[in-house]
This record gives sequence, C-alpha cells and structure tokens, in this order.
Amino acid sequence: MRLLRSTDLALRVLMRLAVAGDSNPTTREVSTAMDVPYTHAAKVVAELQHRGLLTARRGRGGGLALTEKGRTASVGAVVRAFEGEGDVVDCEGTATSAPCPLSSACRLRGALRGAQEAFFASLDPVTVADIVAAPTGPLLLGISPRP
Repeated sequence: MRLLRSTDLALRVLMRLAVAGDSNPTTREVSTAMDVPYTHAAKVVAELQHRGLLTARRGRGGGLALTEKGRTASVGAVVRAFEGEGDVVDCEGTATSAPCPLSSACRLRGALRGAQEAFFASLDPVTVADIVAAPTGPLLLGISPRP
C-alpha cells in the first residue's frame, strides 16, 4: 500500500512538532524544512488542526504546536483520516471507466479490504510519541532542507 503525499506529510509534521520542544515553527518553516510546497503543507496543517492534533496561532509568538491529543494520537487513526476508508481498488467504475465485470463474484475485493484493515490495525497501537522516541526524535531535529 502506498500512502498519499498528504498522509506522509501529516505524519512528518506531527513527528517534527513532537520534538520541537518550546519552539513553535510556522507552517512556512515546516514546509521549507520538509521541502514541500507551502500550499500543500498549509492544507495538511489545517486538517490536523481541524482534528485537534495541533494548534496554529498567527502573529508574533505564533506558530504550530502539537496538542496532547496529537502526541497520543494513533498513527493508524491519522493514516485512516487522511487515506479514507475507501477500497484499495475501484470495482464500481467511475465516469471514465466501466465497472469490473467480476464485481458480483469477485473474492479479490474482500481480500484486499482485509489486507488494508490489517495494515491500519497494525498501526493502531503506535502513537506519535512512540515514533519519535530516541533515536528518531533527536535525529529529526538535525535534518535540514535540501539546498
């Protein structure tokens, strides 16, 4: 399974904020440090804020900060929130593609759904705090953007 760019960025933002200490980086600083477009980072930050995982304040003394809910958030829940609960494959078809002719008797869809849920379930007990425990946390602070 391949994660969406927004899911990857959401996890990296949470990790970065988990080790930020008293500093409150801005969205622009985070986007620069992670070498991603500011607009993409801003959308992800807005979604994380909407879910109560971080706070964002404007102006002097502002910036991003991880909430306690964000620190204890399940990685599986964050991935589900950004990836959605949809099927791995599109069996029903779309405006540009026809539905799969095997959809009424296919066992692959159920197997893939089970594998997807097993993937999420394996991430459920892991928290943001867990994934920034040493040696990862200190290493995160030393990462700088590409020149």
